[in-house]
Amino acid sequence: MTPDVIQVQPLPDYTLMAQFATGEWRRFNMGSYLQYPAFSALKDPAFFQRAHVEHGTVVWTDEIDLSPDTLYLRGQPISEPVA
Repeated sequence: MTPDVIQVQPLPDYTLMAQFATGEWRRFNMGSYLQYPAFSALKDPAFFQRAHVEHGTVVWTDEIDLSPDTLYLRGQPISEPVA
């Protein structure tokens, strides 16, 4: 079972730094996802920066979210977030 996201840091290059309940951090680039209609609103940099965690999932609105499975399985493990 994939751990929940407990913290997220959106970066200006459409990358997310996500911390999981295990303490692990993963880096995930959203760039290729922005072509899909479900994520197209995230092309607005100010809107992308609104990423936050609700119930273990990264969300922007009630209609736009990213599963912790995707972040964990496709994200690149890193030792710590970019400050």
